[in-house]
Amino acid sequence: MPTYSRRHSTETALPLCVPDLVVFSHLRWSWVWQRPQQLISRLAQSHHTWFIEEPLADDEIDTPTMRWTNAGQVTIGQLHVPGPSRHLGFDAPEAAHLFQAVAATVKGEVPLMWLYTPLAYPGAQAIPHRTLVFDVMDDLASFKGASPRLQSLHSVVLDEADIVFTGGRSLHNSVIKRRPDNTYLFPSGVETEHYAHAMTLREPSDRPVAGYVGVIDERLDLDLLAAVADRLPTWCFMIVGPVAKIDEADLPRRHNIEYVGPASYEQLPEIMAKFHVALMPFACNEATRSISPTKTLEYLAAGLRVVSTSVPDVVNDYGHLVHIADDPDAFADACIEAFIDSDDALFHARCKPVLEWRHWNGIANRMGRIMADSERARMGRSA
Repeated sequence: MPTYSRRHSTETALPLCVPDLVVFSHLRWSWVWQRPQQLISRLAQSHHTWFIEEPLADDEIDTPTMRWTNAGQVTIGQLHVPGPSRHLGFDAPEAAHLFQAVAATVKGEVPLMWLYTPLAYPGAQAIPHRTLVFDVMDDLASFKGASPRLQSLHSVVLDEADIVFTGGRSLHNSVIKRRPDNTYLFPSGVETEHYAHAMTLREPSDRPVAGYVGVIDERLDLDLLAAVADRLPTWCFMIVGPVAKIDEADLPRRHNIEYVGPASYEQLPEIMAKFHVALMPFACNEATRSISPTKTLEYLAAGLRVVSTSVPDVVNDYGHLVHIADDPDAFADACIEAFIDSDDALFHARCKPVLEWRHWNGIANRMGRIMADSERARMGRSA
């Protein structure tokens, strides 16, 4: 569930300890709070953890500078490079300097190396490590502006990784065709208790509010959003989150559509308390073919009925809990049906087992056991 991070960072001196876990992530720790942050913040409770981000352009410096900050129990590494603001991925020329700087700082073997993007594989190669984990949280090659190197490196990392986790059923099905061994399905989870607070704050309203929380990008069907808003003129549509990779001028403008902007993780229960129905108006395209939206669980934990387009993982995993509709008329009708559903006790009873099994604490613990078992097996083979 993409939102601004709830963790505050403080600059720290050069790390002196050899980390137990080094993570390379294409998502910055301070920008979004979703799968990487939820999992790594929990794993960091038992592992000395470094979280290495993509290079960051900085027009206030003259030479590349490696900076380290602490965010809770996680040490974040950023390479600041001179120049105006621009995107610098792990495949940018500047990334070679980042990989060298991190390797020089480690000065030892790392027990666990964790990748969220195959583009960081050269960084993993530069650092001696015992176990390589690849957490396939998205089909990154299908996203707008994706690096042409993603597909080839994806195959390489699938071959080289000791453990592969997948973030959704569709992703898992595609990955196990490539490597069936030591590949584990772990759809994203939820902090149920965090979102449940929304239910105590929600108040009745004569004007229904349908809300979306997340990144506003090429994955959303903006034409569908506009058409549904036209069909429900007395409703308010609250769209919460940052705009990415699309022009804000392309956003549909209606009297009943409100673009709220980004929100912090702490603010989400209060924001969702204003919703009566939660929306997932995803487009049917390459970018959504394999997604498993974390916001599904977060909406449900907030006590919200959900209306979604027929994203395969949503249909397969939550079809018994979520209203599914694809065309504007059916989507609008589903919103009305969700709004008038007043049997809260039955709804919560149906959601409870899913929310309990998919809590981030349990997911992190199960992943931790798999990694510990792998380490014991490796030690047994080397004995």
